[in-house]
Amino acid sequence: MQEIMTLIILAFAVSLDSFTVGFTYGMRKMGLPFKAILIIACISATTFFISMMIGKAISWFISPHITEILGGVILISIGAWVIYQFFKSDNHGPTEPKDPYILKLEIQSLGIVIQILRKPMTADIDKSGTINGIEALLLGLALSLDAFGAGVGAAMFGFEPLLTAGVIAFMSSSFLWIGLKSGFLLSCWGWLHRLSFLPGVLLILIGVMKMT
Repeated sequence: MQEIMTLIILAFAVSLDSFTVGFTYGMRKMGLPFKAILIIACISATTFFISMMIGKAISWFISPHITEILGGVILISIGAWVIYQFFKSDNHGPTEPKDPYILKLEIQSLGIVIQILRKPMTADIDKSGTINGIEALLLGLALSLDAFGAGVGAAMFGFEPLLTAGVIAFMSSSFLWIGLKSGFLLSCWGWLHRLSFLPGVLLILIGVMKMT
């Protein structure tokens, strides 16, 4: 029962970014068709599965005890980074990137991921007001890469890769859809963006829980 709850909390933490992006699109009255959500779900599942397989491969070469500690350290580090980024942007305010285009693909510290999540509108390359085709592909890649490290850490705790990837796909697509609809209905509730530090807190809690 505890493992199931931990899995749900992990999926919740990883999927909150999807809710934030969906909420932003909803507030700006942008369209996100079911096909686009399906593409994003598939990419999220595939990327998380790959990251977990990498974590499994690493765990073959080190003892189970060290594996659990390493997995906890990874999740705590990611959580701390998320919180740091939240307070950093809160203190200094948003900064406009020199190059606003999503296709810049700056892999240095996953710059593309940060750019898309901070400025979700940049995923709408053709400015049509609807996310389709390659735009959904790029958005899905951005959201899933953001959770890549969490997948490596989760695998070291012994989570089943296929099941976990499936739960992540379901949760991220659901959160994206819920965020979109919530944005349409609650466009005046801009304070909800202030909760974007929660994934960091949850990842730290999971890491600490698994290490104790």
